[in-house]
Amino acid sequence: MYPFQNIEPKWQKYWDEHKTFRAVEDESIPKEKRRYVLDMFPYPSGAGLHVGHPEGYTATDIYCRFLRMKGYNVLHPMGYDAFGLPAENYAIKTGTHPATTTNANIEHFTQQIKALGFSYDWDREIRTCTPDYYKWTQWIFLQLFKRGLAYEAQTPINWCPSCLTGLANEEVKEGHCDRCGAQVTHKVIRQWILKITAYADRLLEDLDGLDWPESVKAMQRNWIGRSEGAEVNFTVADKDGNPTDQKLTVYTTRCDTLFGATYMVISPEHKLVKTLTTAEQKEAVEKYVAEAAKKSDLERTDLAKDKTGVFSGSYAINPVNGKLIPIWIADYVLISYGTGAIMAVPAHDTRDWDFAKKFGLPIIEVLKSEVDVQKQAWTEDGIHVNSEFLDGLNKKDAIAKMLEFLGEKGIGKKAVNYKLRDWVFSRQRYWGEPIPLVHCPDCGIVPIPEEELPLELPNVKTYQPTGTGESPLAGIDSWVNCKCPKCGKDARRETNTMPQWAGSCWYYLRYIDPTNTKCFADKAKESYWMPVDLYVGGAEHAVLHLLYARFWHKVLYDLGVVSTKEPFQRLINQGMITSFAFQRKNKSLVAVDMVEEKDGKFYSTEDGEELERVIAKMSKSLKNVVNPDEMIKNYGADSVRMYEMFMGPLTVSKPWNTQGLIGVNRFLDKIWTLSDKPMTDVDIKGKLDKDLAALRKTYAKTVKKVTEDTNNLDFNVAISQMMIFVNEASKFDSLPREMWEGFVLLLSPYAPHLGEELWEKLGHKESCAYAKWPEFSEEFCKDDTKEFPVMINGKLRAKFEAAANTDNATLEAMAKETEGFKKFTEGKTVSKIIVVPGKLVNVVVK
Repeated sequence: MYPFQNIEPKWQKYWDEHKTFRAVEDESIPKEKRRYVLDMFPYPSGAGLHVGHPEGYTATDIYCRFLRMKGYNVLHPMGYDAFGLPAENYAIKTGTHPATTTNANIEHFTQQIKALGFSYDWDREIRTCTPDYYKWTQWIFLQLFKRGLAYEAQTPINWCPSCLTGLANEEVKEGHCDRCGAQVTHKVIRQWILKITAYADRLLEDLDGLDWPESVKAMQRNWIGRSEGAEVNFTVADKDGNPTDQKLTVYTTRCDTLFGATYMVISPEHKLVKTLTTAEQKEAVEKYVAEAAKKSDLERTDLAKDKTGVFSGSYAINPVNGKLIPIWIADYVLISYGTGAIMAVPAHDTRDWDFAKKFGLPIIEVLKSEVDVQKQAWTEDGIHVNSEFLDGLNKKDAIAKMLEFLGEKGIGKKAVNYKLRDWVFSRQRYWGEPIPLVHCPDCGIVPIPEEELPLELPNVKTYQPTGTGESPLAGIDSWVNCKCPKCGKDARRETNTMPQWAGSCWYYLRYIDPTNTKCFADKAKESYWMPVDLYVGGAEHAVLHLLYARFWHKVLYDLGVVSTKEPFQRLINQGMITSFAFQRKNKSLVAVDMVEEKDGKFYSTEDGEELERVIAKMSKSLKNVVNPDEMIKNYGADSVRMYEMFMGPLTVSKPWNTQGLIGVNRFLDKIWTLSDKPMTDVDIKGKLDKDLAALRKTYAKTVKKVTEDTNNLDFNVAISQMMIFVNEASKFDSLPREMWEGFVLLLSPYAPHLGEELWEKLGHKESCAYAKWPEFSEEFCKDDTKEFPVMINGKLRAKFEAAANTDNATLEAMAKETEGFKKFTEGKTVSKIIVVPGKLVNVVVK
C-alpha cells in the first residue's frame, strides 16, 4: 500500500509553509487568463463535515489545479458563514458564548478541509462574525438605508413561541420550527425590510446573460413571479347595500372575467378584517384568524387541502354590474401576494370553484365552456359570454376593452405585480450583525456615522430571548442606551440584528481584499477578479441566497463600487451524496442504530416491523452520516477525493459505498507500484515498436480526454480514462519517462498528495502545482481500425473490425461474413443494405 499516512501530511505542510496557492493580482496576466473559482462557504456546525460536503470542494479544487497548470492566475478562497440561530440556541442551552463555539467549530472544519488537500488561499479566509468583516456588512446596510431601500414596518412574521424569536420561511417546516419543533404562529412586530422589489425587473432581465442551469433560472423567475394585469377597486357596501367610502383593491391578471366575480376573499392578516367583520360574525372570524395563524404559507396554499373560510358579514359591489357580492376571509389568500384580497371567479378557477361549492356561492359562466361549470371549473380560454359589452370577444381584446372601461370609470388601472415580496431583514436574536441605526425621540431614525463602524455586539453572558418579540439586545441597557449621533440627546440603538443571509450576500467580494480597512475591497482588485467565473454549491441555495446576493450586488453596482452587474457568471449545483437508511411501510425513516439484520432482511429493534433499505440524505438523526475523518484515516485523502469524483457526474445525486472507495484506493496503490518501474528516456514522438506505439496511443488519448473532461468538469470519465492507461502501462517492465511524467501531471489535480510525491520521486525539486499541463498529438490519437456495428431491421446483430477509411463496398462484404448477418438473414430476403461511411452497416430484410 502506498504510504499516504506519511505523504499527505508532508505535502499539506509544504503547501502551507510555501503558500503555494496564494493568489496575487499580477497585472501582466491578461483578463482572459484569470479565473475566480468559488465554493459556497459552509456554516460551521458542531457536527463537522460529512463526506457530502467535500464533493463540491473537490470538484473546484481539481478545476483550479488544472487551470494553474494551464497558465491561469486563479483565485480560490475559503471562509465561514458564522452568524445564525444554531450557535445562539447552543449558547442558550449550554451557557457557552456563541463566539466560543463558532470559533471552535471553525477550527475543526479548517482541520478537516486542510486534511483533504484543497488548494485554497488561506491568507484570504473570512468569518462573517468578526467585527472587521461585519463592519462592511453594516456599511452596505447603511448604503441601502440612505438610498431608501431599507425601511421599518409592522409586519407579520413566523413566530416560534418556544425559541421566542421570528423565523424566516426557510426555518419553518410543515408549520413547525425547524430547530425545536414547536408549532409556529404568525405575529405582527416591528421589522426592518429591504426593498428588493425595486430591483425585480433587473433581477429577471439579467438572468438571460448567466451561464446557470435552466432549472435554477426558472426557479428564480418563478420566485420573482412577474405578471401583468390590473388593479380593480371594489366599493364596500353598508348594511343596506349602499356604497360607502371604503374600498377593497384586488390585483387580477384576468380583469376580463369581472362579470363572473361572485364573491371576494381577503387574507386573515388583511388590515380591513376587523373593519369588515360584523358583530354577528365577530366570534367566528376571530377563531378562524387564530387558527390560520398556526399554518405555514405552504400549508395554506396547498391545492389539495380542504378549503376553509369564514364569512365577514360584509358585502362589496361588483364595479361592472353593481351586484352585491359577499366578502369572505380565507387562509388560501396570502397577505404577501398582490393586495391580500382577490375577486373570485369560480366558474373559471379550480380553487375558487372548490370554495364556492363548499359554501354554496354562485357560479357564473363568463367564458364559453366545454363543460358544465356547475359540475367543474373551465380553466381554458373561450369566447366571452354573460359579460355585456365583452360578449363575443377573445381574451386579448376583452382585457384591452375592460382596461379601457376601468380607466374611464376611475375604478381600476393596468398594473404589474410580483410574487416577490420585500425582504424581511431583521431577526430578534443576539448572534447576528447589529443594525447600525439609532432611534432618537427628536430626530427619528439616525444612521451611525460610517467612521464609527463597526458597531460591535456587546460581550455578555446571557442571550435569553426577551419573549416580547424583541431581540436579547433589548435587555442590555448599557448597550441599548446611547446618544443620538445627530443631536447628542438620549437615544436607543436598534435592537434587531441582521439575518444570516446578510453576511453571505457579499462575502465573495471580501475575499478579494480581506484585510482592507478603508473599504470592503479595493476597486482595482475587484475589477481584476470579478465576476466569479465559477460558483459551485448545493441546490438548496438555488433561490434565496442567489437572489439576495444578486440584489446587493446590483445596489453596489449602482453605487459604483463594483464593476459588474452580476456576481456569479457560471453556476453549478453539485448532486447530493446520500447514504443507506431504513424505511417503514408508512414511509417514515428509522435510524440505523435501531435496525437489526436477520437472514438478509432488516427489522426495527423497537417493534420488529420489517423495514426496507433505502437511499436517503445523510442525517444525524438517521445515524447514516459518513465521517470523512475516518475515511481519510483508513484510505487517505486522495482516495476520498477521487472516489467522490468517480461516483458519477458532478450534478447528480449518488449513494456512498465504502467498497467503491476501497476500489479507488487500490487503483492508487497500483499507480504507486508503477512508479517503481525503471524509466527510460525513449523519444515517444519517434518510431516505436508495436507494443510501445499502442501504449503511446493510449497515453495520447488519455491526455486528450483528461484535458477535455477536466475542463468540462466531467471528472468521473476522466478518472475512467486514467484507469485505462494505468492498466495498459502495468503490462510493461519499464516506462518512457516522458510518458510517465505526463501521466503524473494529469493525476496531480485529482490526487495532489500522490502527484506531488511521484513528481519529487522523478527528481523534480519544485512543486508540480504550476508545472505545464501535458499536451497531446492528434496524430497519435487516431485509431488504425474501428468497430463497425451491423444493424438488421434496426437491431444490433453483429460487429466487426475494419480500417477507419475502408470503402463502402468492402464494408458491405465484411458485414455479410459476420455470424450475426448469416444467422438473422438465413431464409429471408435482403431487400436493402445501407452503409453509413465510417459508422455502421444497416441491413433491411423481409
